[in-house]
Amino acid sequence: MNKLVASTFLSLALVGGTVGVAVAQSADTSTTTTTQTQADTSDKGVGHDLKQAGKSTGRAAKKGARKTKRVTKKIVHKGAKKSRQGAEKVEDKTEATPQQ
Repeated sequence: MNKLVASTFLSLALVGGTVGVAVAQSADTSTTTTTQTQADTSDKGVGHDLKQAGKSTGRAAKKGARKTKRVTKKIVHKGAKKSRQGAEKVEDKTEATPQQ
C-alpha cells in the first residue's frame, strides 16, 4: 500500500508540475504579446513622426527653392533692364551724331 500511495503522489506531482510549467509559459507568452503590441504601437508613432518630418523637410525645401527662383528672376530682370537702358543710351548717342 505504501508503494501505491508513493507512486500516486509522484504521478500527481509530475502532472501538477507539468501543468504549472504550461501555465507559467502561457502567462509569459501573454506578457510578451502585450509588450510586443506596445512596442508595435510606439513604432507606429515613430514611423508617423518620421513621415511628418520628411514632409516638413520637403515643404521647407520647396519654399526655399521658390524663394531662390523668385530672387534670381528679379536679379535677372534688373540686369536685363539695365542692359536695355544702356543699349538705349548707346543708340541715342549713335543717332545723335550725324553720318558723313
